Amino acid sequence: MFHQDQEIFNILLETVSEGVVIVDSHQILREVNAASEAIFGYSREELIGKPLNVLIPSNYHINHHNYFQRFIEEGKRRKMTESADIYGLKKDGTIFPIDIELNPFKSYNQNFVIALINDISKRKEVEKNLMLRTQALESAKSGIFITDALKQDNPIIYFNSSFQNLTGYPEEEILNHNFRFLLGKDTKQEAIKKLNEALQKGESCQTTIRNYRKDGSMFWNDLYIFPITNSRGVVSNFVGIQNDVTTKKIAEEERLHLATIFDESLNEIYVFDAHTLKFVNANYGAQKNIGYSLEELKAMTPLDLTKSETESNFRKTIKSLLKKDIEKLEFESIHKRKDGSEYPIEVHLQLSRLNEMDVLVAIILDITERKNYTTNLENQVEERTKQLEKALNKEKELNELKTSFLSLVSHEFKTPLSAILTSCELLNKYQLEEQQDKRNKHIKTVVDKVHFLNNILNDFLSVEKLETGKVNYRFSDFKLSKVINEAVYDANMHLKEGQQIKYPENIDDLSIYQDEKIIQLILSNLLYNAIKYSHESTSIELIVKQDNNTTTIKVIDQGIGIPEKDQKHIFERYFRAENVLNTQGTGIGLNIVKNHLENLGGSICFETKEDIGSTFIITFPNTATP
Repeated sequence: MFHQDQEIFNILLETVSEGVVIVDSHQILREVNAASEAIFGYSREELIGKPLNVLIPSNYHINHHNYFQRFIEEGKRRKMTESADIYGLKKDGTIFPIDIELNPFKSYNQNFVIALINDISKRKEVEKNLMLRTQALESAKSGIFITDALKQDNPIIYFNSSFQNLTGYPEEEILNHNFRFLLGKDTKQEAIKKLNEALQKGESCQTTIRNYRKDGSMFWNDLYIFPITNSRGVVSNFVGIQNDVTTKKIAEEERLHLATIFDESLNEIYVFDAHTLKFVNANYGAQKNIGYSLEELKAMTPLDLTKSETESNFRKTIKSLLKKDIEKLEFESIHKRKDGSEYPIEVHLQLSRLNEMDVLVAIILDITERKNYTTNLENQVEERTKQLEKALNKEKELNELKTSFLSLVSHEFKTPLSAILTSCELLNKYQLEEQQDKRNKHIKTVVDKVHFLNNILNDFLSVEKLETGKVNYRFSDFKLSKVINEAVYDANMHLKEGQQIKYPENIDDLSIYQDEKIIQLILSNLLYNAIKYSHESTSIELIVKQDNNTTTIKVIDQGIGIPEKDQKHIFERYFRAENVLNTQGTGIGLNIVKNHLENLGGSICFETKEDIGSTFIITFPNTATP
């Protein structure tokens, strides 16, 4: 019946690109086209009249009959691959996936089925490969994303689960966004510039960049991007692969930090082969202190640096380390520098591994100071002993001074008080008018002794004020001649028989800004000493000089002078030279003078020769600084 219009029928069959198979209700092949022959590998003659099962794998034969009958009964068009995968059987026994569309029809009251068949082996292979690739992307530990470079801002169009797990962002915040959201606010990294340049040029790029998770935590991202071009050579996509290298980065930074410490440490650090003893490395501190370069050291062993150390002894020393009986070894030795100098060292030695090799790491401490510590300590003890002895002698000397002072005070007070008491008793005896001269003599004695005691008390009060810092200086402008006149006038009252004071010349125009009372006190004290310690019929000379800044006054006497051994103590409080012990005095005056002058910015010195005389020289600024 198909052959009634065979030519038209054949044209229709051959124009269809799919394989066409026509079977009757008994599943007998009635017609096939050339495409079916190519798909199944049979010729038309080999198939016509044969059961349909020749084209179906044997494991489908049992169920296929029931499926076919239901299909005939339903009489509806159907695409079988909608429900399950369908396979065909080639002549050579190859089983392959096919896509079938079944179309039932009737002709001359008979049921027929036209099957349109496609060999989908290649499509299935592509799908399989795509599925495998997708699974591979999803199972990859690296975060992977794909962007669409043809869209504005290069948005992400795909990401795998590792990307999401690494960043913590939900899908809606990843898809259709540029991956710069991982930068947070940290957008001025140097690596970003490199990355942007690669994207603009459509080139691949690998860099390590700081990224931030959804929770704000930072991680170091080792990012690799590469372009994908389409058939026209245009970059259509970028694929990004990222890995969290935070731990590695931190470890690298720590390693670099330790390496920096190793290189920059001023302590000597050496690394040498545990078996050959050859140096492998040495830090900057070692090279600087020992004087050898690293290249020179690599040809040497620790024995070349150590004084009087044999290889056998050294190997015995490190044996316990190599056997791992101990973790650390410490000992002392002597190092020799390249220039031949030597210094004591303390060695800290440990076993380690470097490039699958046993090495010994030696940290060397220069213990020169420690070795000198005992000597220094002994010297310090000796010095301290001397200081204590000196302090003890000083204390002894002070006690002697105190004793002398008490004796002095007792004598200085007792003598005038006895004179006052005696004069008062004698005054009672001289009651007649003609005895007035004798009364006047004793009254003068009382007055003089009272003045003497008053001066002593004033000296003590001056010492107390100077010690406690309670002296209040009153500065004013005055003529120097005024102070000298008053001091000389007071001194004239104490002159011995035949003594005279030579008044200075050309001082009428000299003025100073100082404490007038203190300057007068200083001059009076020096003049009084010159009178007291000079013989009768001698002269005392005053010389005054002044420049723009300072005034200098010399008091020159022809007295007994100061013994050489006592000169260094002459300004000490309560000290009195041995040649004046029988002369009244407290040993306070010169000490007071010196302290006042120093407070006023001045100084005092002297020149003296025993039994010839003394010259005391005082210098003070013309203008005091309050």
